[in-house]
Amino acid sequence: MMPKILVLYYSRTGNTEKMAKAVVDGAKTVPGVDVELVYHVTPETLSEFDAVIVGTPTYHHDMTIDMKMLFEEAAVKGINLKGKIGAAFGSYGWSGEAPKLVLEILKNKFEMQVTDPPLLIKYTPDLNGLEKCRELGRKIAERLMHKA
Repeated sequence: MMPKILVLYYSRTGNTEKMAKAVVDGAKTVPGVDVELVYHVTPETLSEFDAVIVGTPTYHHDMTIDMKMLFEEAAVKGINLKGKIGAAFGSYGWSGEAPKLVLEILKNKFEMQVTDPPLLIKYTPDLNGLEKCRELGRKIAERLMHKA
């Protein structure tokens, strides 16, 4: 069975969405990996993937409420993500804490193997920023193929 990567994102201005699409493009350059891009997911769905890459902007020094609720619900339901690969990215205006908070949750609550630090891009990703997003996707996909 092909290893599966979930790229889950939230985007209000479209910046994080651009990043998410570039992460997917990068992951797809690695043959034998199935990549899915979604805006919304149930906690149960998370466990169907071998890697979860989360894109979230930072609003008021925090991640979006939808993301927060998703992880809280997954924790309450005891969704098992132990040993799976986790990564985070996001665009920000001032502080950019949200992707770091996501990584902490993936690592500490769900015991995932996270890629640190998260990929942060200020405001709109430029060509260099999008290349970093593709690189993140590609690296995660390569890690999965080595694990498989």
